[in-house]
Amino acid sequence: MTEKNILAYFKSPEEAEGVARKLSTLRVADLSIDRFRRYDAEAGNSAGITHFTAGIVETMDSAVSGLSHGGEGGPNGRDILLTVVVRDAIHPQALRIIEEAGGMV
Repeated sequence: MTEKNILAYFKSPEEAEGVARKLSTLRVADLSIDRFRRYDAEAGNSAGITHFTAGIVETMDSAVSGLSHGGEGGPNGRDILLTVVVRDAIHPQALRIIEEAGGMV
């Protein structure tokens, strides 16, 4: 039995959670929902060089500064990532559920 991975982007955690509930009825192998940022300066409480430079780089980004469309959610406003592993046989059905709910694959 082969498996396929799907990465789908949503505008809100609630959208992704709704899709996750529908996908769980298909008995997916694995599923997670995460919020992501381009620069993860907030990861952990580390004061290391990576933490320091990520904050500097983020402040120079035009998307963060308001000089471009999108702001924190990115240009398309989708900063919620649904990651799902499904059996090959249900892959098309899982894609349909995600896309009908407004997810971007």
